[in-house]
Amino acid sequence: MASSDLKVRTELPDHAPHVLVVDDDRRVRELLSRYLFEQGFRVTAAGNVNEARQRAQSFVFDALVLDVMMPGENGFDYARQVRETSRVPILMLTARSNPNDRVMGLEIGADDYLPKPFEPRELILRLNNIIKRRPEGTPPSDRTIATVTFGPFSYRIDRGELRRDDEAIRITEREREILTILAEAKGGNVEREVLAGNGGLAAERTIDVQINRLRRKTEVDPGNPLFLQTVRGVGYRLAID
Repeated sequence: MASSDLKVRTELPDHAPHVLVVDDDRRVRELLSRYLFEQGFRVTAAGNVNEARQRAQSFVFDALVLDVMMPGENGFDYARQVRETSRVPILMLTARSNPNDRVMGLEIGADDYLPKPFEPRELILRLNNIIKRRPEGTPPSDRTIATVTFGPFSYRIDRGELRRDDEAIRITEREREILTILAEAKGGNVEREVLAGNGGLAAERTIDVQINRLRRKTEVDPGNPLFLQTVRGVGYRLAID
């Protein structure tokens, strides 16, 4: 990608569009994430289609940026699957100049196509355009948008936004993932293995640390939590209203 003098942003505005970036090249993922964040987008990244599916189970996205050529299932495969259930805007990226690729992507249902290398400003313009073209009133995907409340806190699942009354509470991406899983359980118990994802035992051992951090942000007395409760022998639950 060519360089650009994009403005630097240190904070995201409320209700910033949430974009899923799927690319097997770590450097490209990091560059795209930075560019998009600087332009006011919340970004979640995935290195392959399987990771993208996992991310999509936890969040509702306003747009997808998909690399065409990836090992295993490629961007075409994932775009085709997404289109079976969702009209979320899709921007395809490719390093190949074959016009048949562009035609195939558009036939599958992609909204736009951008060849690599590209100017970051062009990416931003194209992404904004496909988001604006979405019919007014149409949700970003077919998942039900929901907000759960617990005490003075509210958590909007589709955007991963935690608020205390009208005040936004800063949380990390990992804390957001955990809180989303707990919120979607609607007060039910969630096993530690589910919260750990694919990280195995090492990830399970960090769950307590992440939960304690969330408790410090949401509990009056983190040592005696009212909302983020421990379920002995199982895992945790979020005591929603």
